Amino acid sequence: MTNRSDRPEELLNTLDKYLVEAFSRKAEEITVLDVRGRTSYADAIIIITARSQRQVSSIAENMHIAMKAIDNMAIGMEGLKQGTWSLLDYGDVIIHVFDKETRDLYDIEGMWSDVPRVDTSTYETERTQDDRD
Repeated sequence: MTNRSDRPEELLNTLDKYLVEAFSRKAEEITVLDVRGRTSYADAIIIITARSQRQVSSIAENMHIAMKAIDNMAIGMEGLKQGTWSLLDYGDVIIHVFDKETRDLYDIEGMWSDVPRVDTSTYETERTQDDRD
């Protein structure tokens, strides 16, 4: 597990490598749940919505490749080829990549409604700026 400090900026620093990759893949919606102190298996859950089943697989596969390139190996991966829901488990960070319908069906944010959301607006701003360049 990462440092258990309650400071959101420390968690955001830990998540940077995942968020840069996720936002670069033009997902529709990215939500980060801060589950530190709420569960023993992770510090953060990243939930990503893709526009299509093909994009679900693409985001998950590219995320895996990018993390592997920096020697950040997944503990487990599921659903990379199915295209409706992919799960990448990096120990302290769990990443769910969904199509819209599957995300709505499982409503992970609803199950974790009492945990803080991490502000990722700086990544959104960077992506918008990159799209203009």
